[in-house]
Amino acid sequence: MSALDGAVVAVAGAAGPAGRATLLRLAEAGATVVASDADPARLAEAVDAARYAHGGATVIGDTVDLLDLDAAREWATRTEKEFGRIDGLVHLVGGWRGSKSFAETDLADWDLLEKLLIRTVQHTSLAFEAGLRRSDRGRYLLISAAGAAKPTAGNAAYSASKAAAEAWTLALADAFRKAGGEEGPRAAAAILVVKALVHDAMRAERPNAKFAGFTDVRELAEAIAGVWEKPAGEVNGNRLWLTEKP
Repeated sequence: MSALDGAVVAVAGAAGPAGRATLLRLAEAGATVVASDADPARLAEAVDAARYAHGGATVIGDTVDLLDLDAAREWATRTEKEFGRIDGLVHLVGGWRGSKSFAETDLADWDLLEKLLIRTVQHTSLAFEAGLRRSDRGRYLLISAAGAAKPTAGNAAYSASKAAAEAWTLALADAFRKAGGEEGPRAAAAILVVKALVHDAMRAERPNAKFAGFTDVRELAEAIAGVWEKPAGEVNGNRLWLTEKP
């Protein structure tokens, strides 16, 4: 049996290529998957694909405004009430803005990325924290970028947003550590770090590109599922690198 068999996992930002791969992998592992995204049409396609690939799997889509804390809390409460438990939140909400140089940075990029990359982390973590603590295998997983640890001149807003999201997630990990007391944490918050993601459509568009250091979305999905195979104390508060450390 998989460590995810019978688990209930919410996936935020589920309609993109990484989300689709993650829904497929979690469903394959026996989890009930509750997916959300801001784009209802693409979300429905992703959910249908996961259901079709794994007949009998419970995969549902829920359009949630993660920029609204009350909506995020209602999503968490509804999910736990419907399925009796909540064992994970995978945060895949993404976005990127950059510039040619530091001096050309547009602070409007920060305004957008602060919402997408920080605010959604704050809201999902606050909404799901109590439910994850009640679980015997609760996991909060943030997907981050190597640039948070080594920002480049043209990526100031993006890298700062990712660094803030990481710090917030590590604070959640400390809350899980303290809640566990001497026995150690029962739930865990961890960060999976990539340089960038690549998927089949990108390779088709650029057949000669090498995508050096990029992580395939299926490899990311495998790593996400693998976090449940490890004890909470082993992953809580850690960065799990899927690319070379900068």
